[in-house]
Amino acid sequence: MTTIVVGYVPKAEGRAALRRAAEEATLRDAKLVVVNSHRGGRTFDSDEAAASDAALTEVREQLDSTGVPYEVRQLVRGLDPAEDLVAVAEQVHAEFIVIGLRRRSPVGKLILGSNAQRVLLDAPCPVLAVKAEEGEE
Repeated sequence: MTTIVVGYVPKAEGRAALRRAAEEATLRDAKLVVVNSHRGGRTFDSDEAAASDAALTEVREQLDSTGVPYEVRQLVRGLDPAEDLVAVAEQVHAEFIVIGLRRRSPVGKLILGSNAQRVLLDAPCPVLAVKAEEGEE
C-alpha cells in the first residue's frame, strides 16, 4: 500500500490540505499519515496542547467518515514543521506530500512561506501544494 503524508495545521490551509490528501488517498487506495508539528518549548503550553488535541480529534472523526486508512502523528520535538514533514515522508517512503498554502498579498506572492519552501526543496518525493478556498477560515 502506498502512503501519502499531509501536513496539518488547524487553519484553512491545513483543512484544504487534509481534504485533498483524503481524496488522493481514496483515488490511489493509499494510507494517509497526518503530521501535526509543533516546536514545543515555552510557547507550547497546556492550553495549546488541549486545543491541538481537540483539532486532531476532529481530524480523526473526519477521516473515519472517509474510510481511508490513516494515522495521526502529533510531533513536539523542537523541529520546524518542514523538517518533521520531510523526516516522516522519508520514514514511510511516501508517494508524495500534501501541504496547504495560505492566500498571500501581491507582494507576498513573490515568496512562499518558509516551511512550504523548505518542504518543496527538501522533500524526497513530489509535493502537492493546495490553496485554501477563498473565504474559508
